[in-house]
Amino acid sequence: MRVLGINALFHDPSAALVIDGRTVAAAEEERFSRRKHGKRPVPFSAWELPELAARWCLRSAGLAPADLDAVAYSYDPALAEPAQQLGLDDPFDHLRQEYARRAPEFLAEALPGLDPAKVRFVAHHVAHAASAGLASPLGDCAVLVLDGRGECASQLAGNYTGGRLDVLGTQRLPQSLGLFYEDLTDHLGFLRSSDEFKVMALASYGTPRFADRIAEQVHGLGDGGFRSAGVEWERFAPRREPGGPYTEAHADLAASAQRCLEETVLDIARWLHGRTGAPRLALAGGVALNCVANTRLHREGLFDEVWVQPAAGDAGTALGAALHLAAEQGPVRPMDTAALGRGWSDEELRRMLEAAALPYEEPEDVAVAVAEELAQDGVVAWFQGRSEFGPRALGHRSLLAHPGRAENLERLNAVKGREEFRPVAPMVLAERAAELFDGPLPSPYMLFVHEVAEAWRSRIPAVVHVDGTARIQTVDSAAEPLVARMLTAFERRTGLPVVVNTSLNTAGRPMVDHPREALECFGSAPVDLLAIGPFLVRRSKAFT
Repeated sequence: MRVLGINALFHDPSAALVIDGRTVAAAEEERFSRRKHGKRPVPFSAWELPELAARWCLRSAGLAPADLDAVAYSYDPALAEPAQQLGLDDPFDHLRQEYARRAPEFLAEALPGLDPAKVRFVAHHVAHAASAGLASPLGDCAVLVLDGRGECASQLAGNYTGGRLDVLGTQRLPQSLGLFYEDLTDHLGFLRSSDEFKVMALASYGTPRFADRIAEQVHGLGDGGFRSAGVEWERFAPRREPGGPYTEAHADLAASAQRCLEETVLDIARWLHGRTGAPRLALAGGVALNCVANTRLHREGLFDEVWVQPAAGDAGTALGAALHLAAEQGPVRPMDTAALGRGWSDEELRRMLEAAALPYEEPEDVAVAVAEELAQDGVVAWFQGRSEFGPRALGHRSLLAHPGRAENLERLNAVKGREEFRPVAPMVLAERAAELFDGPLPSPYMLFVHEVAEAWRSRIPAVVHVDGTARIQTVDSAAEPLVARMLTAFERRTGLPVVVNTSLNTAGRPMVDHPREALECFGSAPVDLLAIGPFLVRRSKAFT
């Protein structure tokens, strides 16, 4: 059974390939088109067919479009209702619905040889649910999806048993926790549908003094539903223009909205646990990228285990839709890595370096050489293996730095052109994590926050957020031997079992995916060393 999954509506278009129940490839269109979130710079950009990502998925497996048994499209136009009827102001809704209805035709044009009759629609939230419940290692579990919107709803709560989903509750639009947070993101001068993580970071600088008043409009109903519409943000803080200054009121508003989001998610989760009694919970949907809310949910102890899809946003629905159709034919395997994108052989990388006429080295162990550079306070661009599926850099397309120097936070934010209040993350060996961090462990996908042990805060200040937390990535030595060797070698030199890890990109650009982009980023940013496969390129030698 060969199933190609497609996400093309709303944002983050993507493709994923599942063969005989195993996920073999998944990638976002932005990594190929180099347009952030896959959107074209036109007024209507809520849909975009992931042609390049889909072709790569097929090519990586040696398949032609005619070889597919099915194409799973993560939106079902038969379930959609007009935006006005749903209480939404969406002038492009009719275009989106027309595009979705014609998806089989468009896909057949983009993938010559594909039989359009093989295209099947999978409800948006069912695709999200499958990306969590079927992709997770949890087995039977409860599943909760929270996002901006699907066809006519913004939430799904259910239970997976034997690979089959039982839907227990949904929330009809316009009530939507994702749209609530998007609206706040816009009010605070950021880009809606893409910059919500900046609001979450800003919230740590404020106090939730407006939370009680916002909770009058945003709260759970105790029955699996919630209210979230109608907040008048101007009552609490003036609208911030993009690029304008932040005030205490802006930070307090972010903190207050974050508190209300967490309380509402907890209310839904309590209801879901009461309905299912399940000890395990899988999460997906854009709201599941809110790692602070995820951690609050974990700490409440309703569920023994909480697992979050690393591509929890709309990109993950391509994978979920494919898994949903595959599961109808037989068992599917959980995903054991997010490294599902493109990769290059050592020989291919060597040829690219030689074509670029760059002086390069091939050390005995690139991990040890990088640890040495980091110990000397160098910033390293790290390009290794297959790229990650989802928004987090997980040790394949990363910028690395020394965590023991507080100024490295400002240094990296300057390299990337980011806001000064945004934190960077630590990566740590899984077996060492509990010594330094208190929170859900292991945490391989950077989807929870952890309290940094008091004794370590002054030793790794670059990765400690203003509230004493860090969004960590734990590294399994068996799954990531190269990263593990680098961490071990760095600790031997510094006594610190942590390295700073942030995504390899600059502001407004997608994460580096191709070796050419790694070379361009290295050439344009003040990075000391590029580690690309087994090779090293030093700035001091490349640009003299």
